[in-house]
Amino acid sequence: MKVLKFGGTSVGSPARMKALLDIINPAERQVVVLSAVSGTTNSLVEIGQAYLAGDKKKAAQLITILKDKYEIFIKELLAKPEFLSQGQEVIDYHFSLLSNLANDHFTNIEDKIVVAQGELLSTTLYHVYLKEIGVPSVLLPALDFMKIDEDNEPIVDYITENLQPLLDQHPEVDLFITQGYICRNAYGEIDNLRRGGSDYTASLIGAGIRSEEVQIWTDIDGMHNNDPRIVKGTQPIAQLSFDEAAELAYFGAKILHPQSVFPAQRYKIPVRLLNTMDPKAQGTLITNTSEKDKIKSIAAKDAITAIKIQSSRMLLAHGFLRKVFEVFERYKTSIDMITTSEVGVSVTIDDTTYLGDITKELNTYGSVEIDVNQTIICVVGDFGAEKHGYAARVLEAVKHIPLRMISYGGSDHNLSLLVKTEDKVETLRSLHNRLF
Repeated sequence: MKVLKFGGTSVGSPARMKALLDIINPAERQVVVLSAVSGTTNSLVEIGQAYLAGDKKKAAQLITILKDKYEIFIKELLAKPEFLSQGQEVIDYHFSLLSNLANDHFTNIEDKIVVAQGELLSTTLYHVYLKEIGVPSVLLPALDFMKIDEDNEPIVDYITENLQPLLDQHPEVDLFITQGYICRNAYGEIDNLRRGGSDYTASLIGAGIRSEEVQIWTDIDGMHNNDPRIVKGTQPIAQLSFDEAAELAYFGAKILHPQSVFPAQRYKIPVRLLNTMDPKAQGTLITNTSEKDKIKSIAAKDAITAIKIQSSRMLLAHGFLRKVFEVFERYKTSIDMITTSEVGVSVTIDDTTYLGDITKELNTYGSVEIDVNQTIICVVGDFGAEKHGYAARVLEAVKHIPLRMISYGGSDHNLSLLVKTEDKVETLRSLHNRLF
């Protein structure tokens, strides 16, 4: 069985939703994971924010605007009166739920219920469409089998135990539809896998049922060797290892959710990145194997803050780094890059929520220097310790650009540079010209 995930743009209009059957083979047993219709999640986030702010009038206006869009959507998607009526019932149910939240005390729990409506709408409407055209399918509620624990980590065994029986109940059906992104938490409440989590859902389902392949369908023909929005002449990458794909996704490649490769990697399930707008394009295949002696791609991650802690007391001081890292751990702030010397350590973070508190604590260990508006440039390829020449090529390409940090050796697949965001475009283009 295969798992196919389609993002918001792939279901972004009735025409595109109908065109999914050009890709989905109803005669081949598969689970289809759908995101919310493009734009819907952003609208739902606004509705939730209005409720949290106590502005019920604004929330009601936003709900009406979004409902009107779906009224138009179903009239283009569904033709027969019987199924148009079913589509209307779906819309009425979900938007009544949103409106009725005005009568409750609105908390973060209700906010997650609001955001979940996007995937519930897209999957149910697509199921109605399949019924209208006579394609047998089963709608599987992700809330029945997708669960995270108290640390917000998905429970793969729970997915296996609860999803596989649902599939086995329908041996006569080959096509199963379910929601990406949404789940239940350890307390049974509606929750989610964070933004972009539909990729994660597909990978988790693939791991849970040990599928033969996971396919991530988006609006670009695979992962490219650089950002095509900035650099001309980029090319899709035919093959990546899971580690390489994870590095690229984490450091800025938008096509893939950073965490989504890990469940598939654990169970050695191939992942393909494919283009709904060009289904015949080769795309990118992600497996356990890696092409040797090759630089694969360049990615960039913006909104980075660099923190340098300098102290003469650090010189050979036992436990200094542990104390520094414990500060970030206390504030649940992840570190992206790290470089050290005898008298200092530099790190980067992308979450500045607790930057003031972190800086205050770090000042007890030495002088602290903060640089904002930084960008991590990540070069991914075969950078094993036995290799030579690749790092020199990278640094030669950017010799005219000021570098704030260089991180090399922490991975066999990654050389990272920290530059000012204003130098990002020039860095990407210079690297591309030199490396590709």
